[in-house]
Amino acid sequence: MKTLFGIDTGNPDHIFVIQELRLPRSLVALIVGIALAISGTIFQGITRNPLADPSIIGIDTGASLAAVTIIILFPSTPVYLLPICAFIGALLMSALIYWLAWNEGSSPILLILMGIGLSAIAGAFTSLLITFGNIYDVNAALVWLAGSVYGRTWEQLFSLLPWTIVFVPMAFGLARHLNVLNLGDDVAKGLGSRLEWQRGLLVIVAVALAGASVATAGTIGFVGLIAPHLGRQLVGANHQGLLPVSALIGGLLVVFADLVGRTLFAPIEIPCGVMTAAIGAPYFLYLLIRQRDR
Repeated sequence: MKTLFGIDTGNPDHIFVIQELRLPRSLVALIVGIALAISGTIFQGITRNPLADPSIIGIDTGASLAAVTIIILFPSTPVYLLPICAFIGALLMSALIYWLAWNEGSSPILLILMGIGLSAIAGAFTSLLITFGNIYDVNAALVWLAGSVYGRTWEQLFSLLPWTIVFVPMAFGLARHLNVLNLGDDVAKGLGSRLEWQRGLLVIVAVALAGASVATAGTIGFVGLIAPHLGRQLVGANHQGLLPVSALIGGLLVVFADLVGRTLFAPIEIPCGVMTAAIGAPYFLYLLIRQRDR
């Protein structure tokens, strides 16, 4: 505790390791996990599909394409601009998905299908950039794409904080609207819900959180898929309780994945995105099988 608060004068290396290496890295992992979990919970509520997740329906891929474009083509771009660029990429992707899925109203099923298709296209463009980019910039992009909080500093943390300070409370405030949307479009309209306006606002919140997270830590998949499911088992489907619980689970999941990846094969570090994928991919298959058997 003395080292954490900077009053340990015994060994100055301890202060450097804790305050400059470990603490900002762990805080970034926690906040990224919180943002991804909330984003996934919102998308599952909007689409009324338990398999929806920012990394599956294309939102993360849109953010990744924008961020990789900046990293490779404009490597001198300040760190604080990267979340803005990733948010724009994620927002453009979600707008395109929303527009293509529109058929006298937005269809939850089409939102997912269009997202998967556009995700593949954006992934192809990302690979194209990596193929023709400068080798040094490509290396940075590849490490970033694996999904890692390695080397994250206070600068990255402070560039991420404004996004979470603004959009996390907004998500909690919109939880009751998410409950209404979960009842189905016809019931929601019958209750006087401004359906498309509320759905669009929730999409913006979810996209902002996912885009800022991807810009800060790369593509850390399946957190937005796993956390809401574990949260429902603990507190049920009411989003006013589900959102904060899922956020806590998501934050702890990314911190734990980073800890395991850092220590399992030390001194070699495995990106936390690889660890979450190792957990999330089998869990995703399990959910698919369970949905099939119903």
